[in-house]
Amino acid sequence: MKKNSELTSYTSSYIITKAFSSKKPIEWLGSSFKDLMGLPIGIRRVFGFALYLAQIGGQHESTKVLSGFGGSGVLEVVEDDVGGTFRAVYTVKFPEAVFVLHCFQKKSKRGIATPLQDIEIIRARLKVAQAYVKELRK
Repeated sequence: MKKNSELTSYTSSYIITKAFSSKKPIEWLGSSFKDLMGLPIGIRRVFGFALYLAQIGGQHESTKVLSGFGGSGVLEVVEDDVGGTFRAVYTVKFPEAVFVLHCFQKKSKRGIATPLQDIEIIRARLKVAQAYVKELRK
């Protein structure tokens, strides 16, 4: 029995050590960090955990691909609260970092689509992330 507990302890330690040693940094673009801090605490916790999972190569169960951005590189976490529906949008397209593009409360009552104004913010910040990575790689 002792060997099994030692193996479990070793495996857990290895997984935790591996996760922390290969964690990508987070880059907050525009007002995304300030916007996140303005959200309800429960929403911030969910989004924080989702971003942590992205840093270590995982994905939160509430994360899905944001359509209209050409593939799986732009993701959104959607979480409901008594105050409404909240979203955090980030990209994992680049190996250098997880770029948080936008955090916001969805206010539109028309379906589940992301409002055009928010899509435009996300597109603009994605371009900033691309330019930033291009500079880093020089």
